[in-house]
Amino acid sequence: MAGGFVFVVGPSGAGKDSLIGAAKTALKGDPRFIFPRRVVTRPSSSAEEHDTLDEATFAKLEADGRFTLAWRAHGLCYAVPGSALDAVLGGAVAVCNISRRVVPWARLHLPRVTVVEVTAPMEVLHARLVARGRADDGDLTSRLARSRQVWTEVDHSIVNDGPIKAAADDLVRCIRAHGGDATAPLQEHRVKQRLVFRFL
Repeated sequence: MAGGFVFVVGPSGAGKDSLIGAAKTALKGDPRFIFPRRVVTRPSSSAEEHDTLDEATFAKLEADGRFTLAWRAHGLCYAVPGSALDAVLGGAVAVCNISRRVVPWARLHLPRVTVVEVTAPMEVLHARLVARGRADDGDLTSRLARSRQVWTEVDHSIVNDGPIKAAADDLVRCIRAHGGDATAPLQEHRVKQRLVFRFL
């Protein structure tokens, strides 16, 4: 199987992490698919599970090329660990949530990238963010308005405004389809060293 990345993007409140969690459960036990934990300079919570680093440690690891992909958004630092790229080069398909702003860089520098957008109507997004009640989400109206200002070319779009199973099944189909295509060779010349996209 050819390895690659399935990057899930979309506005806050769209349910990206919920769908990824459901897909992880559905694909549990299949070693072809991995779900790397992101690194974030914010404590992990039930709403968002990730590995936590302070900003100084994050900056050092970033400078040392220890991340597959790193970016800044909403005053925080985010990264996909370097182990994800290692696994992909070994033939795995890695599935994770990233910022839409780094998609162009990822398509250029990482092997076999598929981008899946998860979205929902604005009123649904707002209600979910209110229910989440996370203080560092800031002003919700402004946050949602900013989310509409970033255009990204995607390979598939999922409207997650109904039962989670239907949307999760759709994501699983995308992941399986990506893993089943062995016709696209890895672009090893593009990933001989880890590069970092910095969005400030």
